[in-house]
Amino acid sequence: MRLLEGKTALITGASKGIGRKIAEKFVEHGAHVAFTYLSSIEKGQALEQELQQEGIKVKGYRSDASKFDQVEQLINDIVVDFGTLDIVVNNAGITKDGLLMRMTEENWDEVLNTNLKSVFNVTKVASKVMMKNKKGVFIHMSSVVGVEGNAGQANYAASKAGIIGFSKSVAKELGSRNIRSNVVAPGFIRTEMTDSLDPKVVEGWAQNIPLKRAGETDDVANVCVFLGSDLSTYVTSQVLPVCGGML
Repeated sequence: MRLLEGKTALITGASKGIGRKIAEKFVEHGAHVAFTYLSSIEKGQALEQELQQEGIKVKGYRSDASKFDQVEQLINDIVVDFGTLDIVVNNAGITKDGLLMRMTEENWDEVLNTNLKSVFNVTKVASKVMMKNKKGVFIHMSSVVGVEGNAGQANYAASKAGIIGFSKSVAKELGSRNIRSNVVAPGFIRTEMTDSLDPKVVEGWAQNIPLKRAGETDDVANVCVFLGSDLSTYVTSQVLPVCGGML
């Protein structure tokens, strides 16, 4: 059963990790996929070629979601190329970790702009298309850190907490237009970044998770498929942790 048959989705920051897996899952479930990348040009171009299927349109765009003018151009291009936009997954994000006393203003601003301002930019512009269509779905990628905080990640935690408040506000503003807005809050998910960590460190973290394992990118992507599909038409303004019970 292809749960996203015929829908058009935008996934920001999809060249690797969780974003890449969401793109793969969306195509698997029949969605046409537009995605963005920025620094990972080769990975972005490779993903576009990899996901091409008969009857499925996939296109990557090099675009900085933290820049409003680039987002306006992006959404305009997607509507021209795909004809519409049904689902937006705000996934673009970075980390610049450090204790507060050592954190620079530059590191604070860069994380807030990339992680939070980008969500404002994309949602604001894409919502115009959805309001015209009188339907749409926003899925915003937060984190368990946005709920509980984490030492050494004040900037990241603030950006991810901001996404939660933003999403709940959007859900209230746009619900009457049949536009839903929800948040996914991943916990410890195995990605290329965690693969470089000491296996003993990873195992130590896993032992503090009730399910006793790290999550996989599939775990997050499957929840995004559910939220983007008609199985969740009465779900909005929610935060769905994908964390093995950490929260």
